[in-house]
Amino acid sequence: MTEPMTDAQFVDTHCHFDFPPFSGNESESLELAYAQGVRSIIVPTISAQRFQQVLELANRYPMLYAALGLHPLYIAQHHEQDIDVLVQALAQKPNKLVAIGEIGLDLFMDDPQLERQISLLKAQLKLAKRYDLPVILHSRRSHDQLARELRNAAVPRCGVVHGFSGSLSQAQAFIKLGYFIGVGGTITYERAQKTRQVIAQLPLSALLLETDAPDMPLAGYQGQPNRPERVRQVFETLCQLRPESPAVIAEAILVNTDRLFGISGVVLDSLLTILNAAELFIFIDVMDVSF
Repeated sequence: MTEPMTDAQFVDTHCHFDFPPFSGNESESLELAYAQGVRSIIVPTISAQRFQQVLELANRYPMLYAALGLHPLYIAQHHEQDIDVLVQALAQKPNKLVAIGEIGLDLFMDDPQLERQISLLKAQLKLAKRYDLPVILHSRRSHDQLARELRNAAVPRCGVVHGFSGSLSQAQAFIKLGYFIGVGGTITYERAQKTRQVIAQLPLSALLLETDAPDMPLAGYQGQPNRPERVRQVFETLCQLRPESPAVIAEAILVNTDRLFGISGVVLDSLLTILNAAELFIFIDVMDVSF
C-alpha cells in the first residue's frame, strides 16, 4: 500500500469543539487542524444549553459548522421544554446549521430510561423531516433498536451513525436505509479487529471520517484529549485497511461528506492561513465572498 497523500483534505464530521481543550483556544486549535489538511469541522451539541454557543462558534469561524440536538447520554438532564428550544433554534434557519445531532439511543447506562430516549429520538427525527436536515446519530448497544426507529421515521435526508463499532450486518442495515457510517479512532487500535474488518468490507460510498474529539483518543494517545487534526491518522489507518488508493479514498469521502452535509471541505483553500475573526471578516468584505 502506498503512503497516503500529504496534500489530502478532510472534513471532521464529528468534533465537540465547544469543549476543552478547544474552548478558549479556538484559533490555535483550528490552525493545527488546518495544517494537517482539515478544511471543515462539524460541531454537534449535547444539550439545549449549548445551542447558542455552537451557533456562535460556527458563525465566527468559517471552518466550523453546527449541528443541534439533544444527546441521549444526558437523558436525565434534558427537560421537556428542551424540544421547544430546539424548534425555536431550527426555525431561525441558522446560516451554518447542517444537521440535527447528536441524537440517538444509548443503552450502556445503568438507568437508560429507554422510553424517554425513544420519545426524544422520535421527536427529533420528526424535526429532521420538517426542516429537511440530516441527522448525526449516537448508538451504544442499541444498533438494532435504532435501525427500527430510523426505518419507521423515514427521514428523507438520512444521516450518519457516528463512531460505528457494530457488526457487518448492522452496518449494512443502516446503509440499506440510506445512512452513512462514521469512521473514527477505534480503527487505529489493532485489537479492534471486528470494527476494522467491518470498515474494510463496507462500500467506500458509505463512509465518513470523524474524531469525536475531545473523546475517543486514538491509539498512542490514550489518556489525552483527542483533537480534530488526528482525523488524518484515522484516514491513514483507513488507507491501510482498504484496497483503494489513498487518492481515491480521500476524494470519495469528501464526495460523501458533500452529499450528506453540503460541505466539500475545501471552502478555505483560497485563504493563505487561518486568520483571526476580525481579519477574516475584513477579508471577506473586501473580496465579496459569501460562505
